Amino acid sequence: MCLFGLFSRSLAAVALTGVLAGAALAEMIYHRGNAGDPETLDPHRHSLRLETHILNDLYEGLTTYDARGQIIPGVAERWDISEDGTVYRFYFRDDAKWSNGEPVTASDFVFSLRRIADPATAAKYISVLYPIENVRDVNSGKLAPSMLGVKAINERTLEITLEAPTPYLLELLANPAAMPVYPPGVRQYGDDFIKPGHMVSNGAYMLKDSVPNAETTVVRNPYFHDAENVAIDKVVFYPVDDQSAALRRFVAGELDSNYGAPLEQAKWMRENIGDQLRISPWLSIYYYAVNTAKPPFDDRRVRRALSMAINRKFLSQKIWNGAMIPGYSFVPPGIPNYGEPVMLDYKTQPMPYREQVAIALLKQAGYGPDHPLKVTLRYNTDENHKYTAIAVADMWKTIGVETALVNADIATHYNILKNRDDFDIARASWSTDYADAQGFLFLLQSSNTGLNFSRYSNPAFDALMDEAAKIADPEKRKTVLHRAEAMIEHDEPNLSLLYYSSQNLVSNALKGWRDNVMDVHLSRWMSIAR
Repeated sequence: MCLFGLFSRSLAAVALTGVLAGAALAEMIYHRGNAGDPETLDPHRHSLRLETHILNDLYEGLTTYDARGQIIPGVAERWDISEDGTVYRFYFRDDAKWSNGEPVTASDFVFSLRRIADPATAAKYISVLYPIENVRDVNSGKLAPSMLGVKAINERTLEITLEAPTPYLLELLANPAAMPVYPPGVRQYGDDFIKPGHMVSNGAYMLKDSVPNAETTVVRNPYFHDAENVAIDKVVFYPVDDQSAALRRFVAGELDSNYGAPLEQAKWMRENIGDQLRISPWLSIYYYAVNTAKPPFDDRRVRRALSMAINRKFLSQKIWNGAMIPGYSFVPPGIPNYGEPVMLDYKTQPMPYREQVAIALLKQAGYGPDHPLKVTLRYNTDENHKYTAIAVADMWKTIGVETALVNADIATHYNILKNRDDFDIARASWSTDYADAQGFLFLLQSSNTGLNFSRYSNPAFDALMDEAAKIADPEKRKTVLHRAEAMIEHDEPNLSLLYYSSQNLVSNALKGWRDNVMDVHLSRWMSIAR
């Protein structure tokens, strides 16, 4: 009997061990809603934030982000900076490897930075790297890519020379634009190096599959230098651009997180999912880009009239349920060492007075009851954007403007803007990749053809931005940037509407998610506890 009892306990122990082993071996999958389909998985051609979410998992730059959104060492384990702040020397970690096991080298970064600067790449985000010596001239075709201010001292040491001191360089280098691509893959496959089976990456994950309008799947990279601390085995990104549908999928347990939330249902969400609705401060702006290259929108009076008639407080409270803040500047508040942004001069004026002034401005520009201004307002598919556009159209109706609304999926919408196709006014947004006013103002430089959706061109503004880029003294630089911002608020090529807060649905089962002002969340820092 005693032997039988021992035998029974042994069987139970074996069974329990099998259960535990099965649990330990169970694949940890993160189902992640991502607002839309990526246009590309080429880090040098990316331009959408939803692409950044995927690229941050696939690739790692010289620097990267921790779970709090703070810059930490990436491929480079340390760096030195020259006394004048213009030369950075990066020392690579010994265990930096590609997903095929080959080492990541300084030569790989030289190849990659030359590639994104090459005009043939047609990188829409290249202006992020303008601080690097000769990037602008290489990108314009004036210099060969070999003239770029980057060189491999040896295979584990990379030197980057800047045009001028750039206090936010380490943040820039975490951007996908500065991430390395695998040179042999690019040479062998050309633009197809991003396809499953071809892509070799160096981040915590590697590409398994990408099905348009369905999902993009990445799996753990066993050669990643911190692979032993990466808990999630697989991340599936779903292109859910309908936030109401995303909420339904989230509540049903089909999504562990979602980028965005249907804020028209904020009351229901607060009552039913509680703190799984995560709203947090974020350095980001919601705006309408005005096509300043097209009459009559090249007339400042027309742009100012349209802007003055927009009740931003109404949009914030009634459309976005308090999850957005009324925006009266293109640079949002909260940037360290910048102080108060330059606000629109009519911020405190009552709406009835603003509407009267707007009507007068339109009259000066030749518009009135017998000749109404007609506007086509474009927005990308999303219930929040739709209701915002409807509300703005009603506000413009008050001053005699006739508005036609047109929506498209996010890829089509931004292709129209980035490819400089015809439009009147279009919804856009921008979240900075580094906490600096330049990270917003550079969008309106005339040389920034990929992101200057309004096609704004002001030589005086460009000159101030160039001047600021050469100033090392923080106070002097801030003064020049404020002057540049004042020009933007005067000309209003973009109509600033709202300051974002980040809005995410985050399941209680998802551990390691930390809200941060950059709203950056790498999957490597998280785990699932179902």
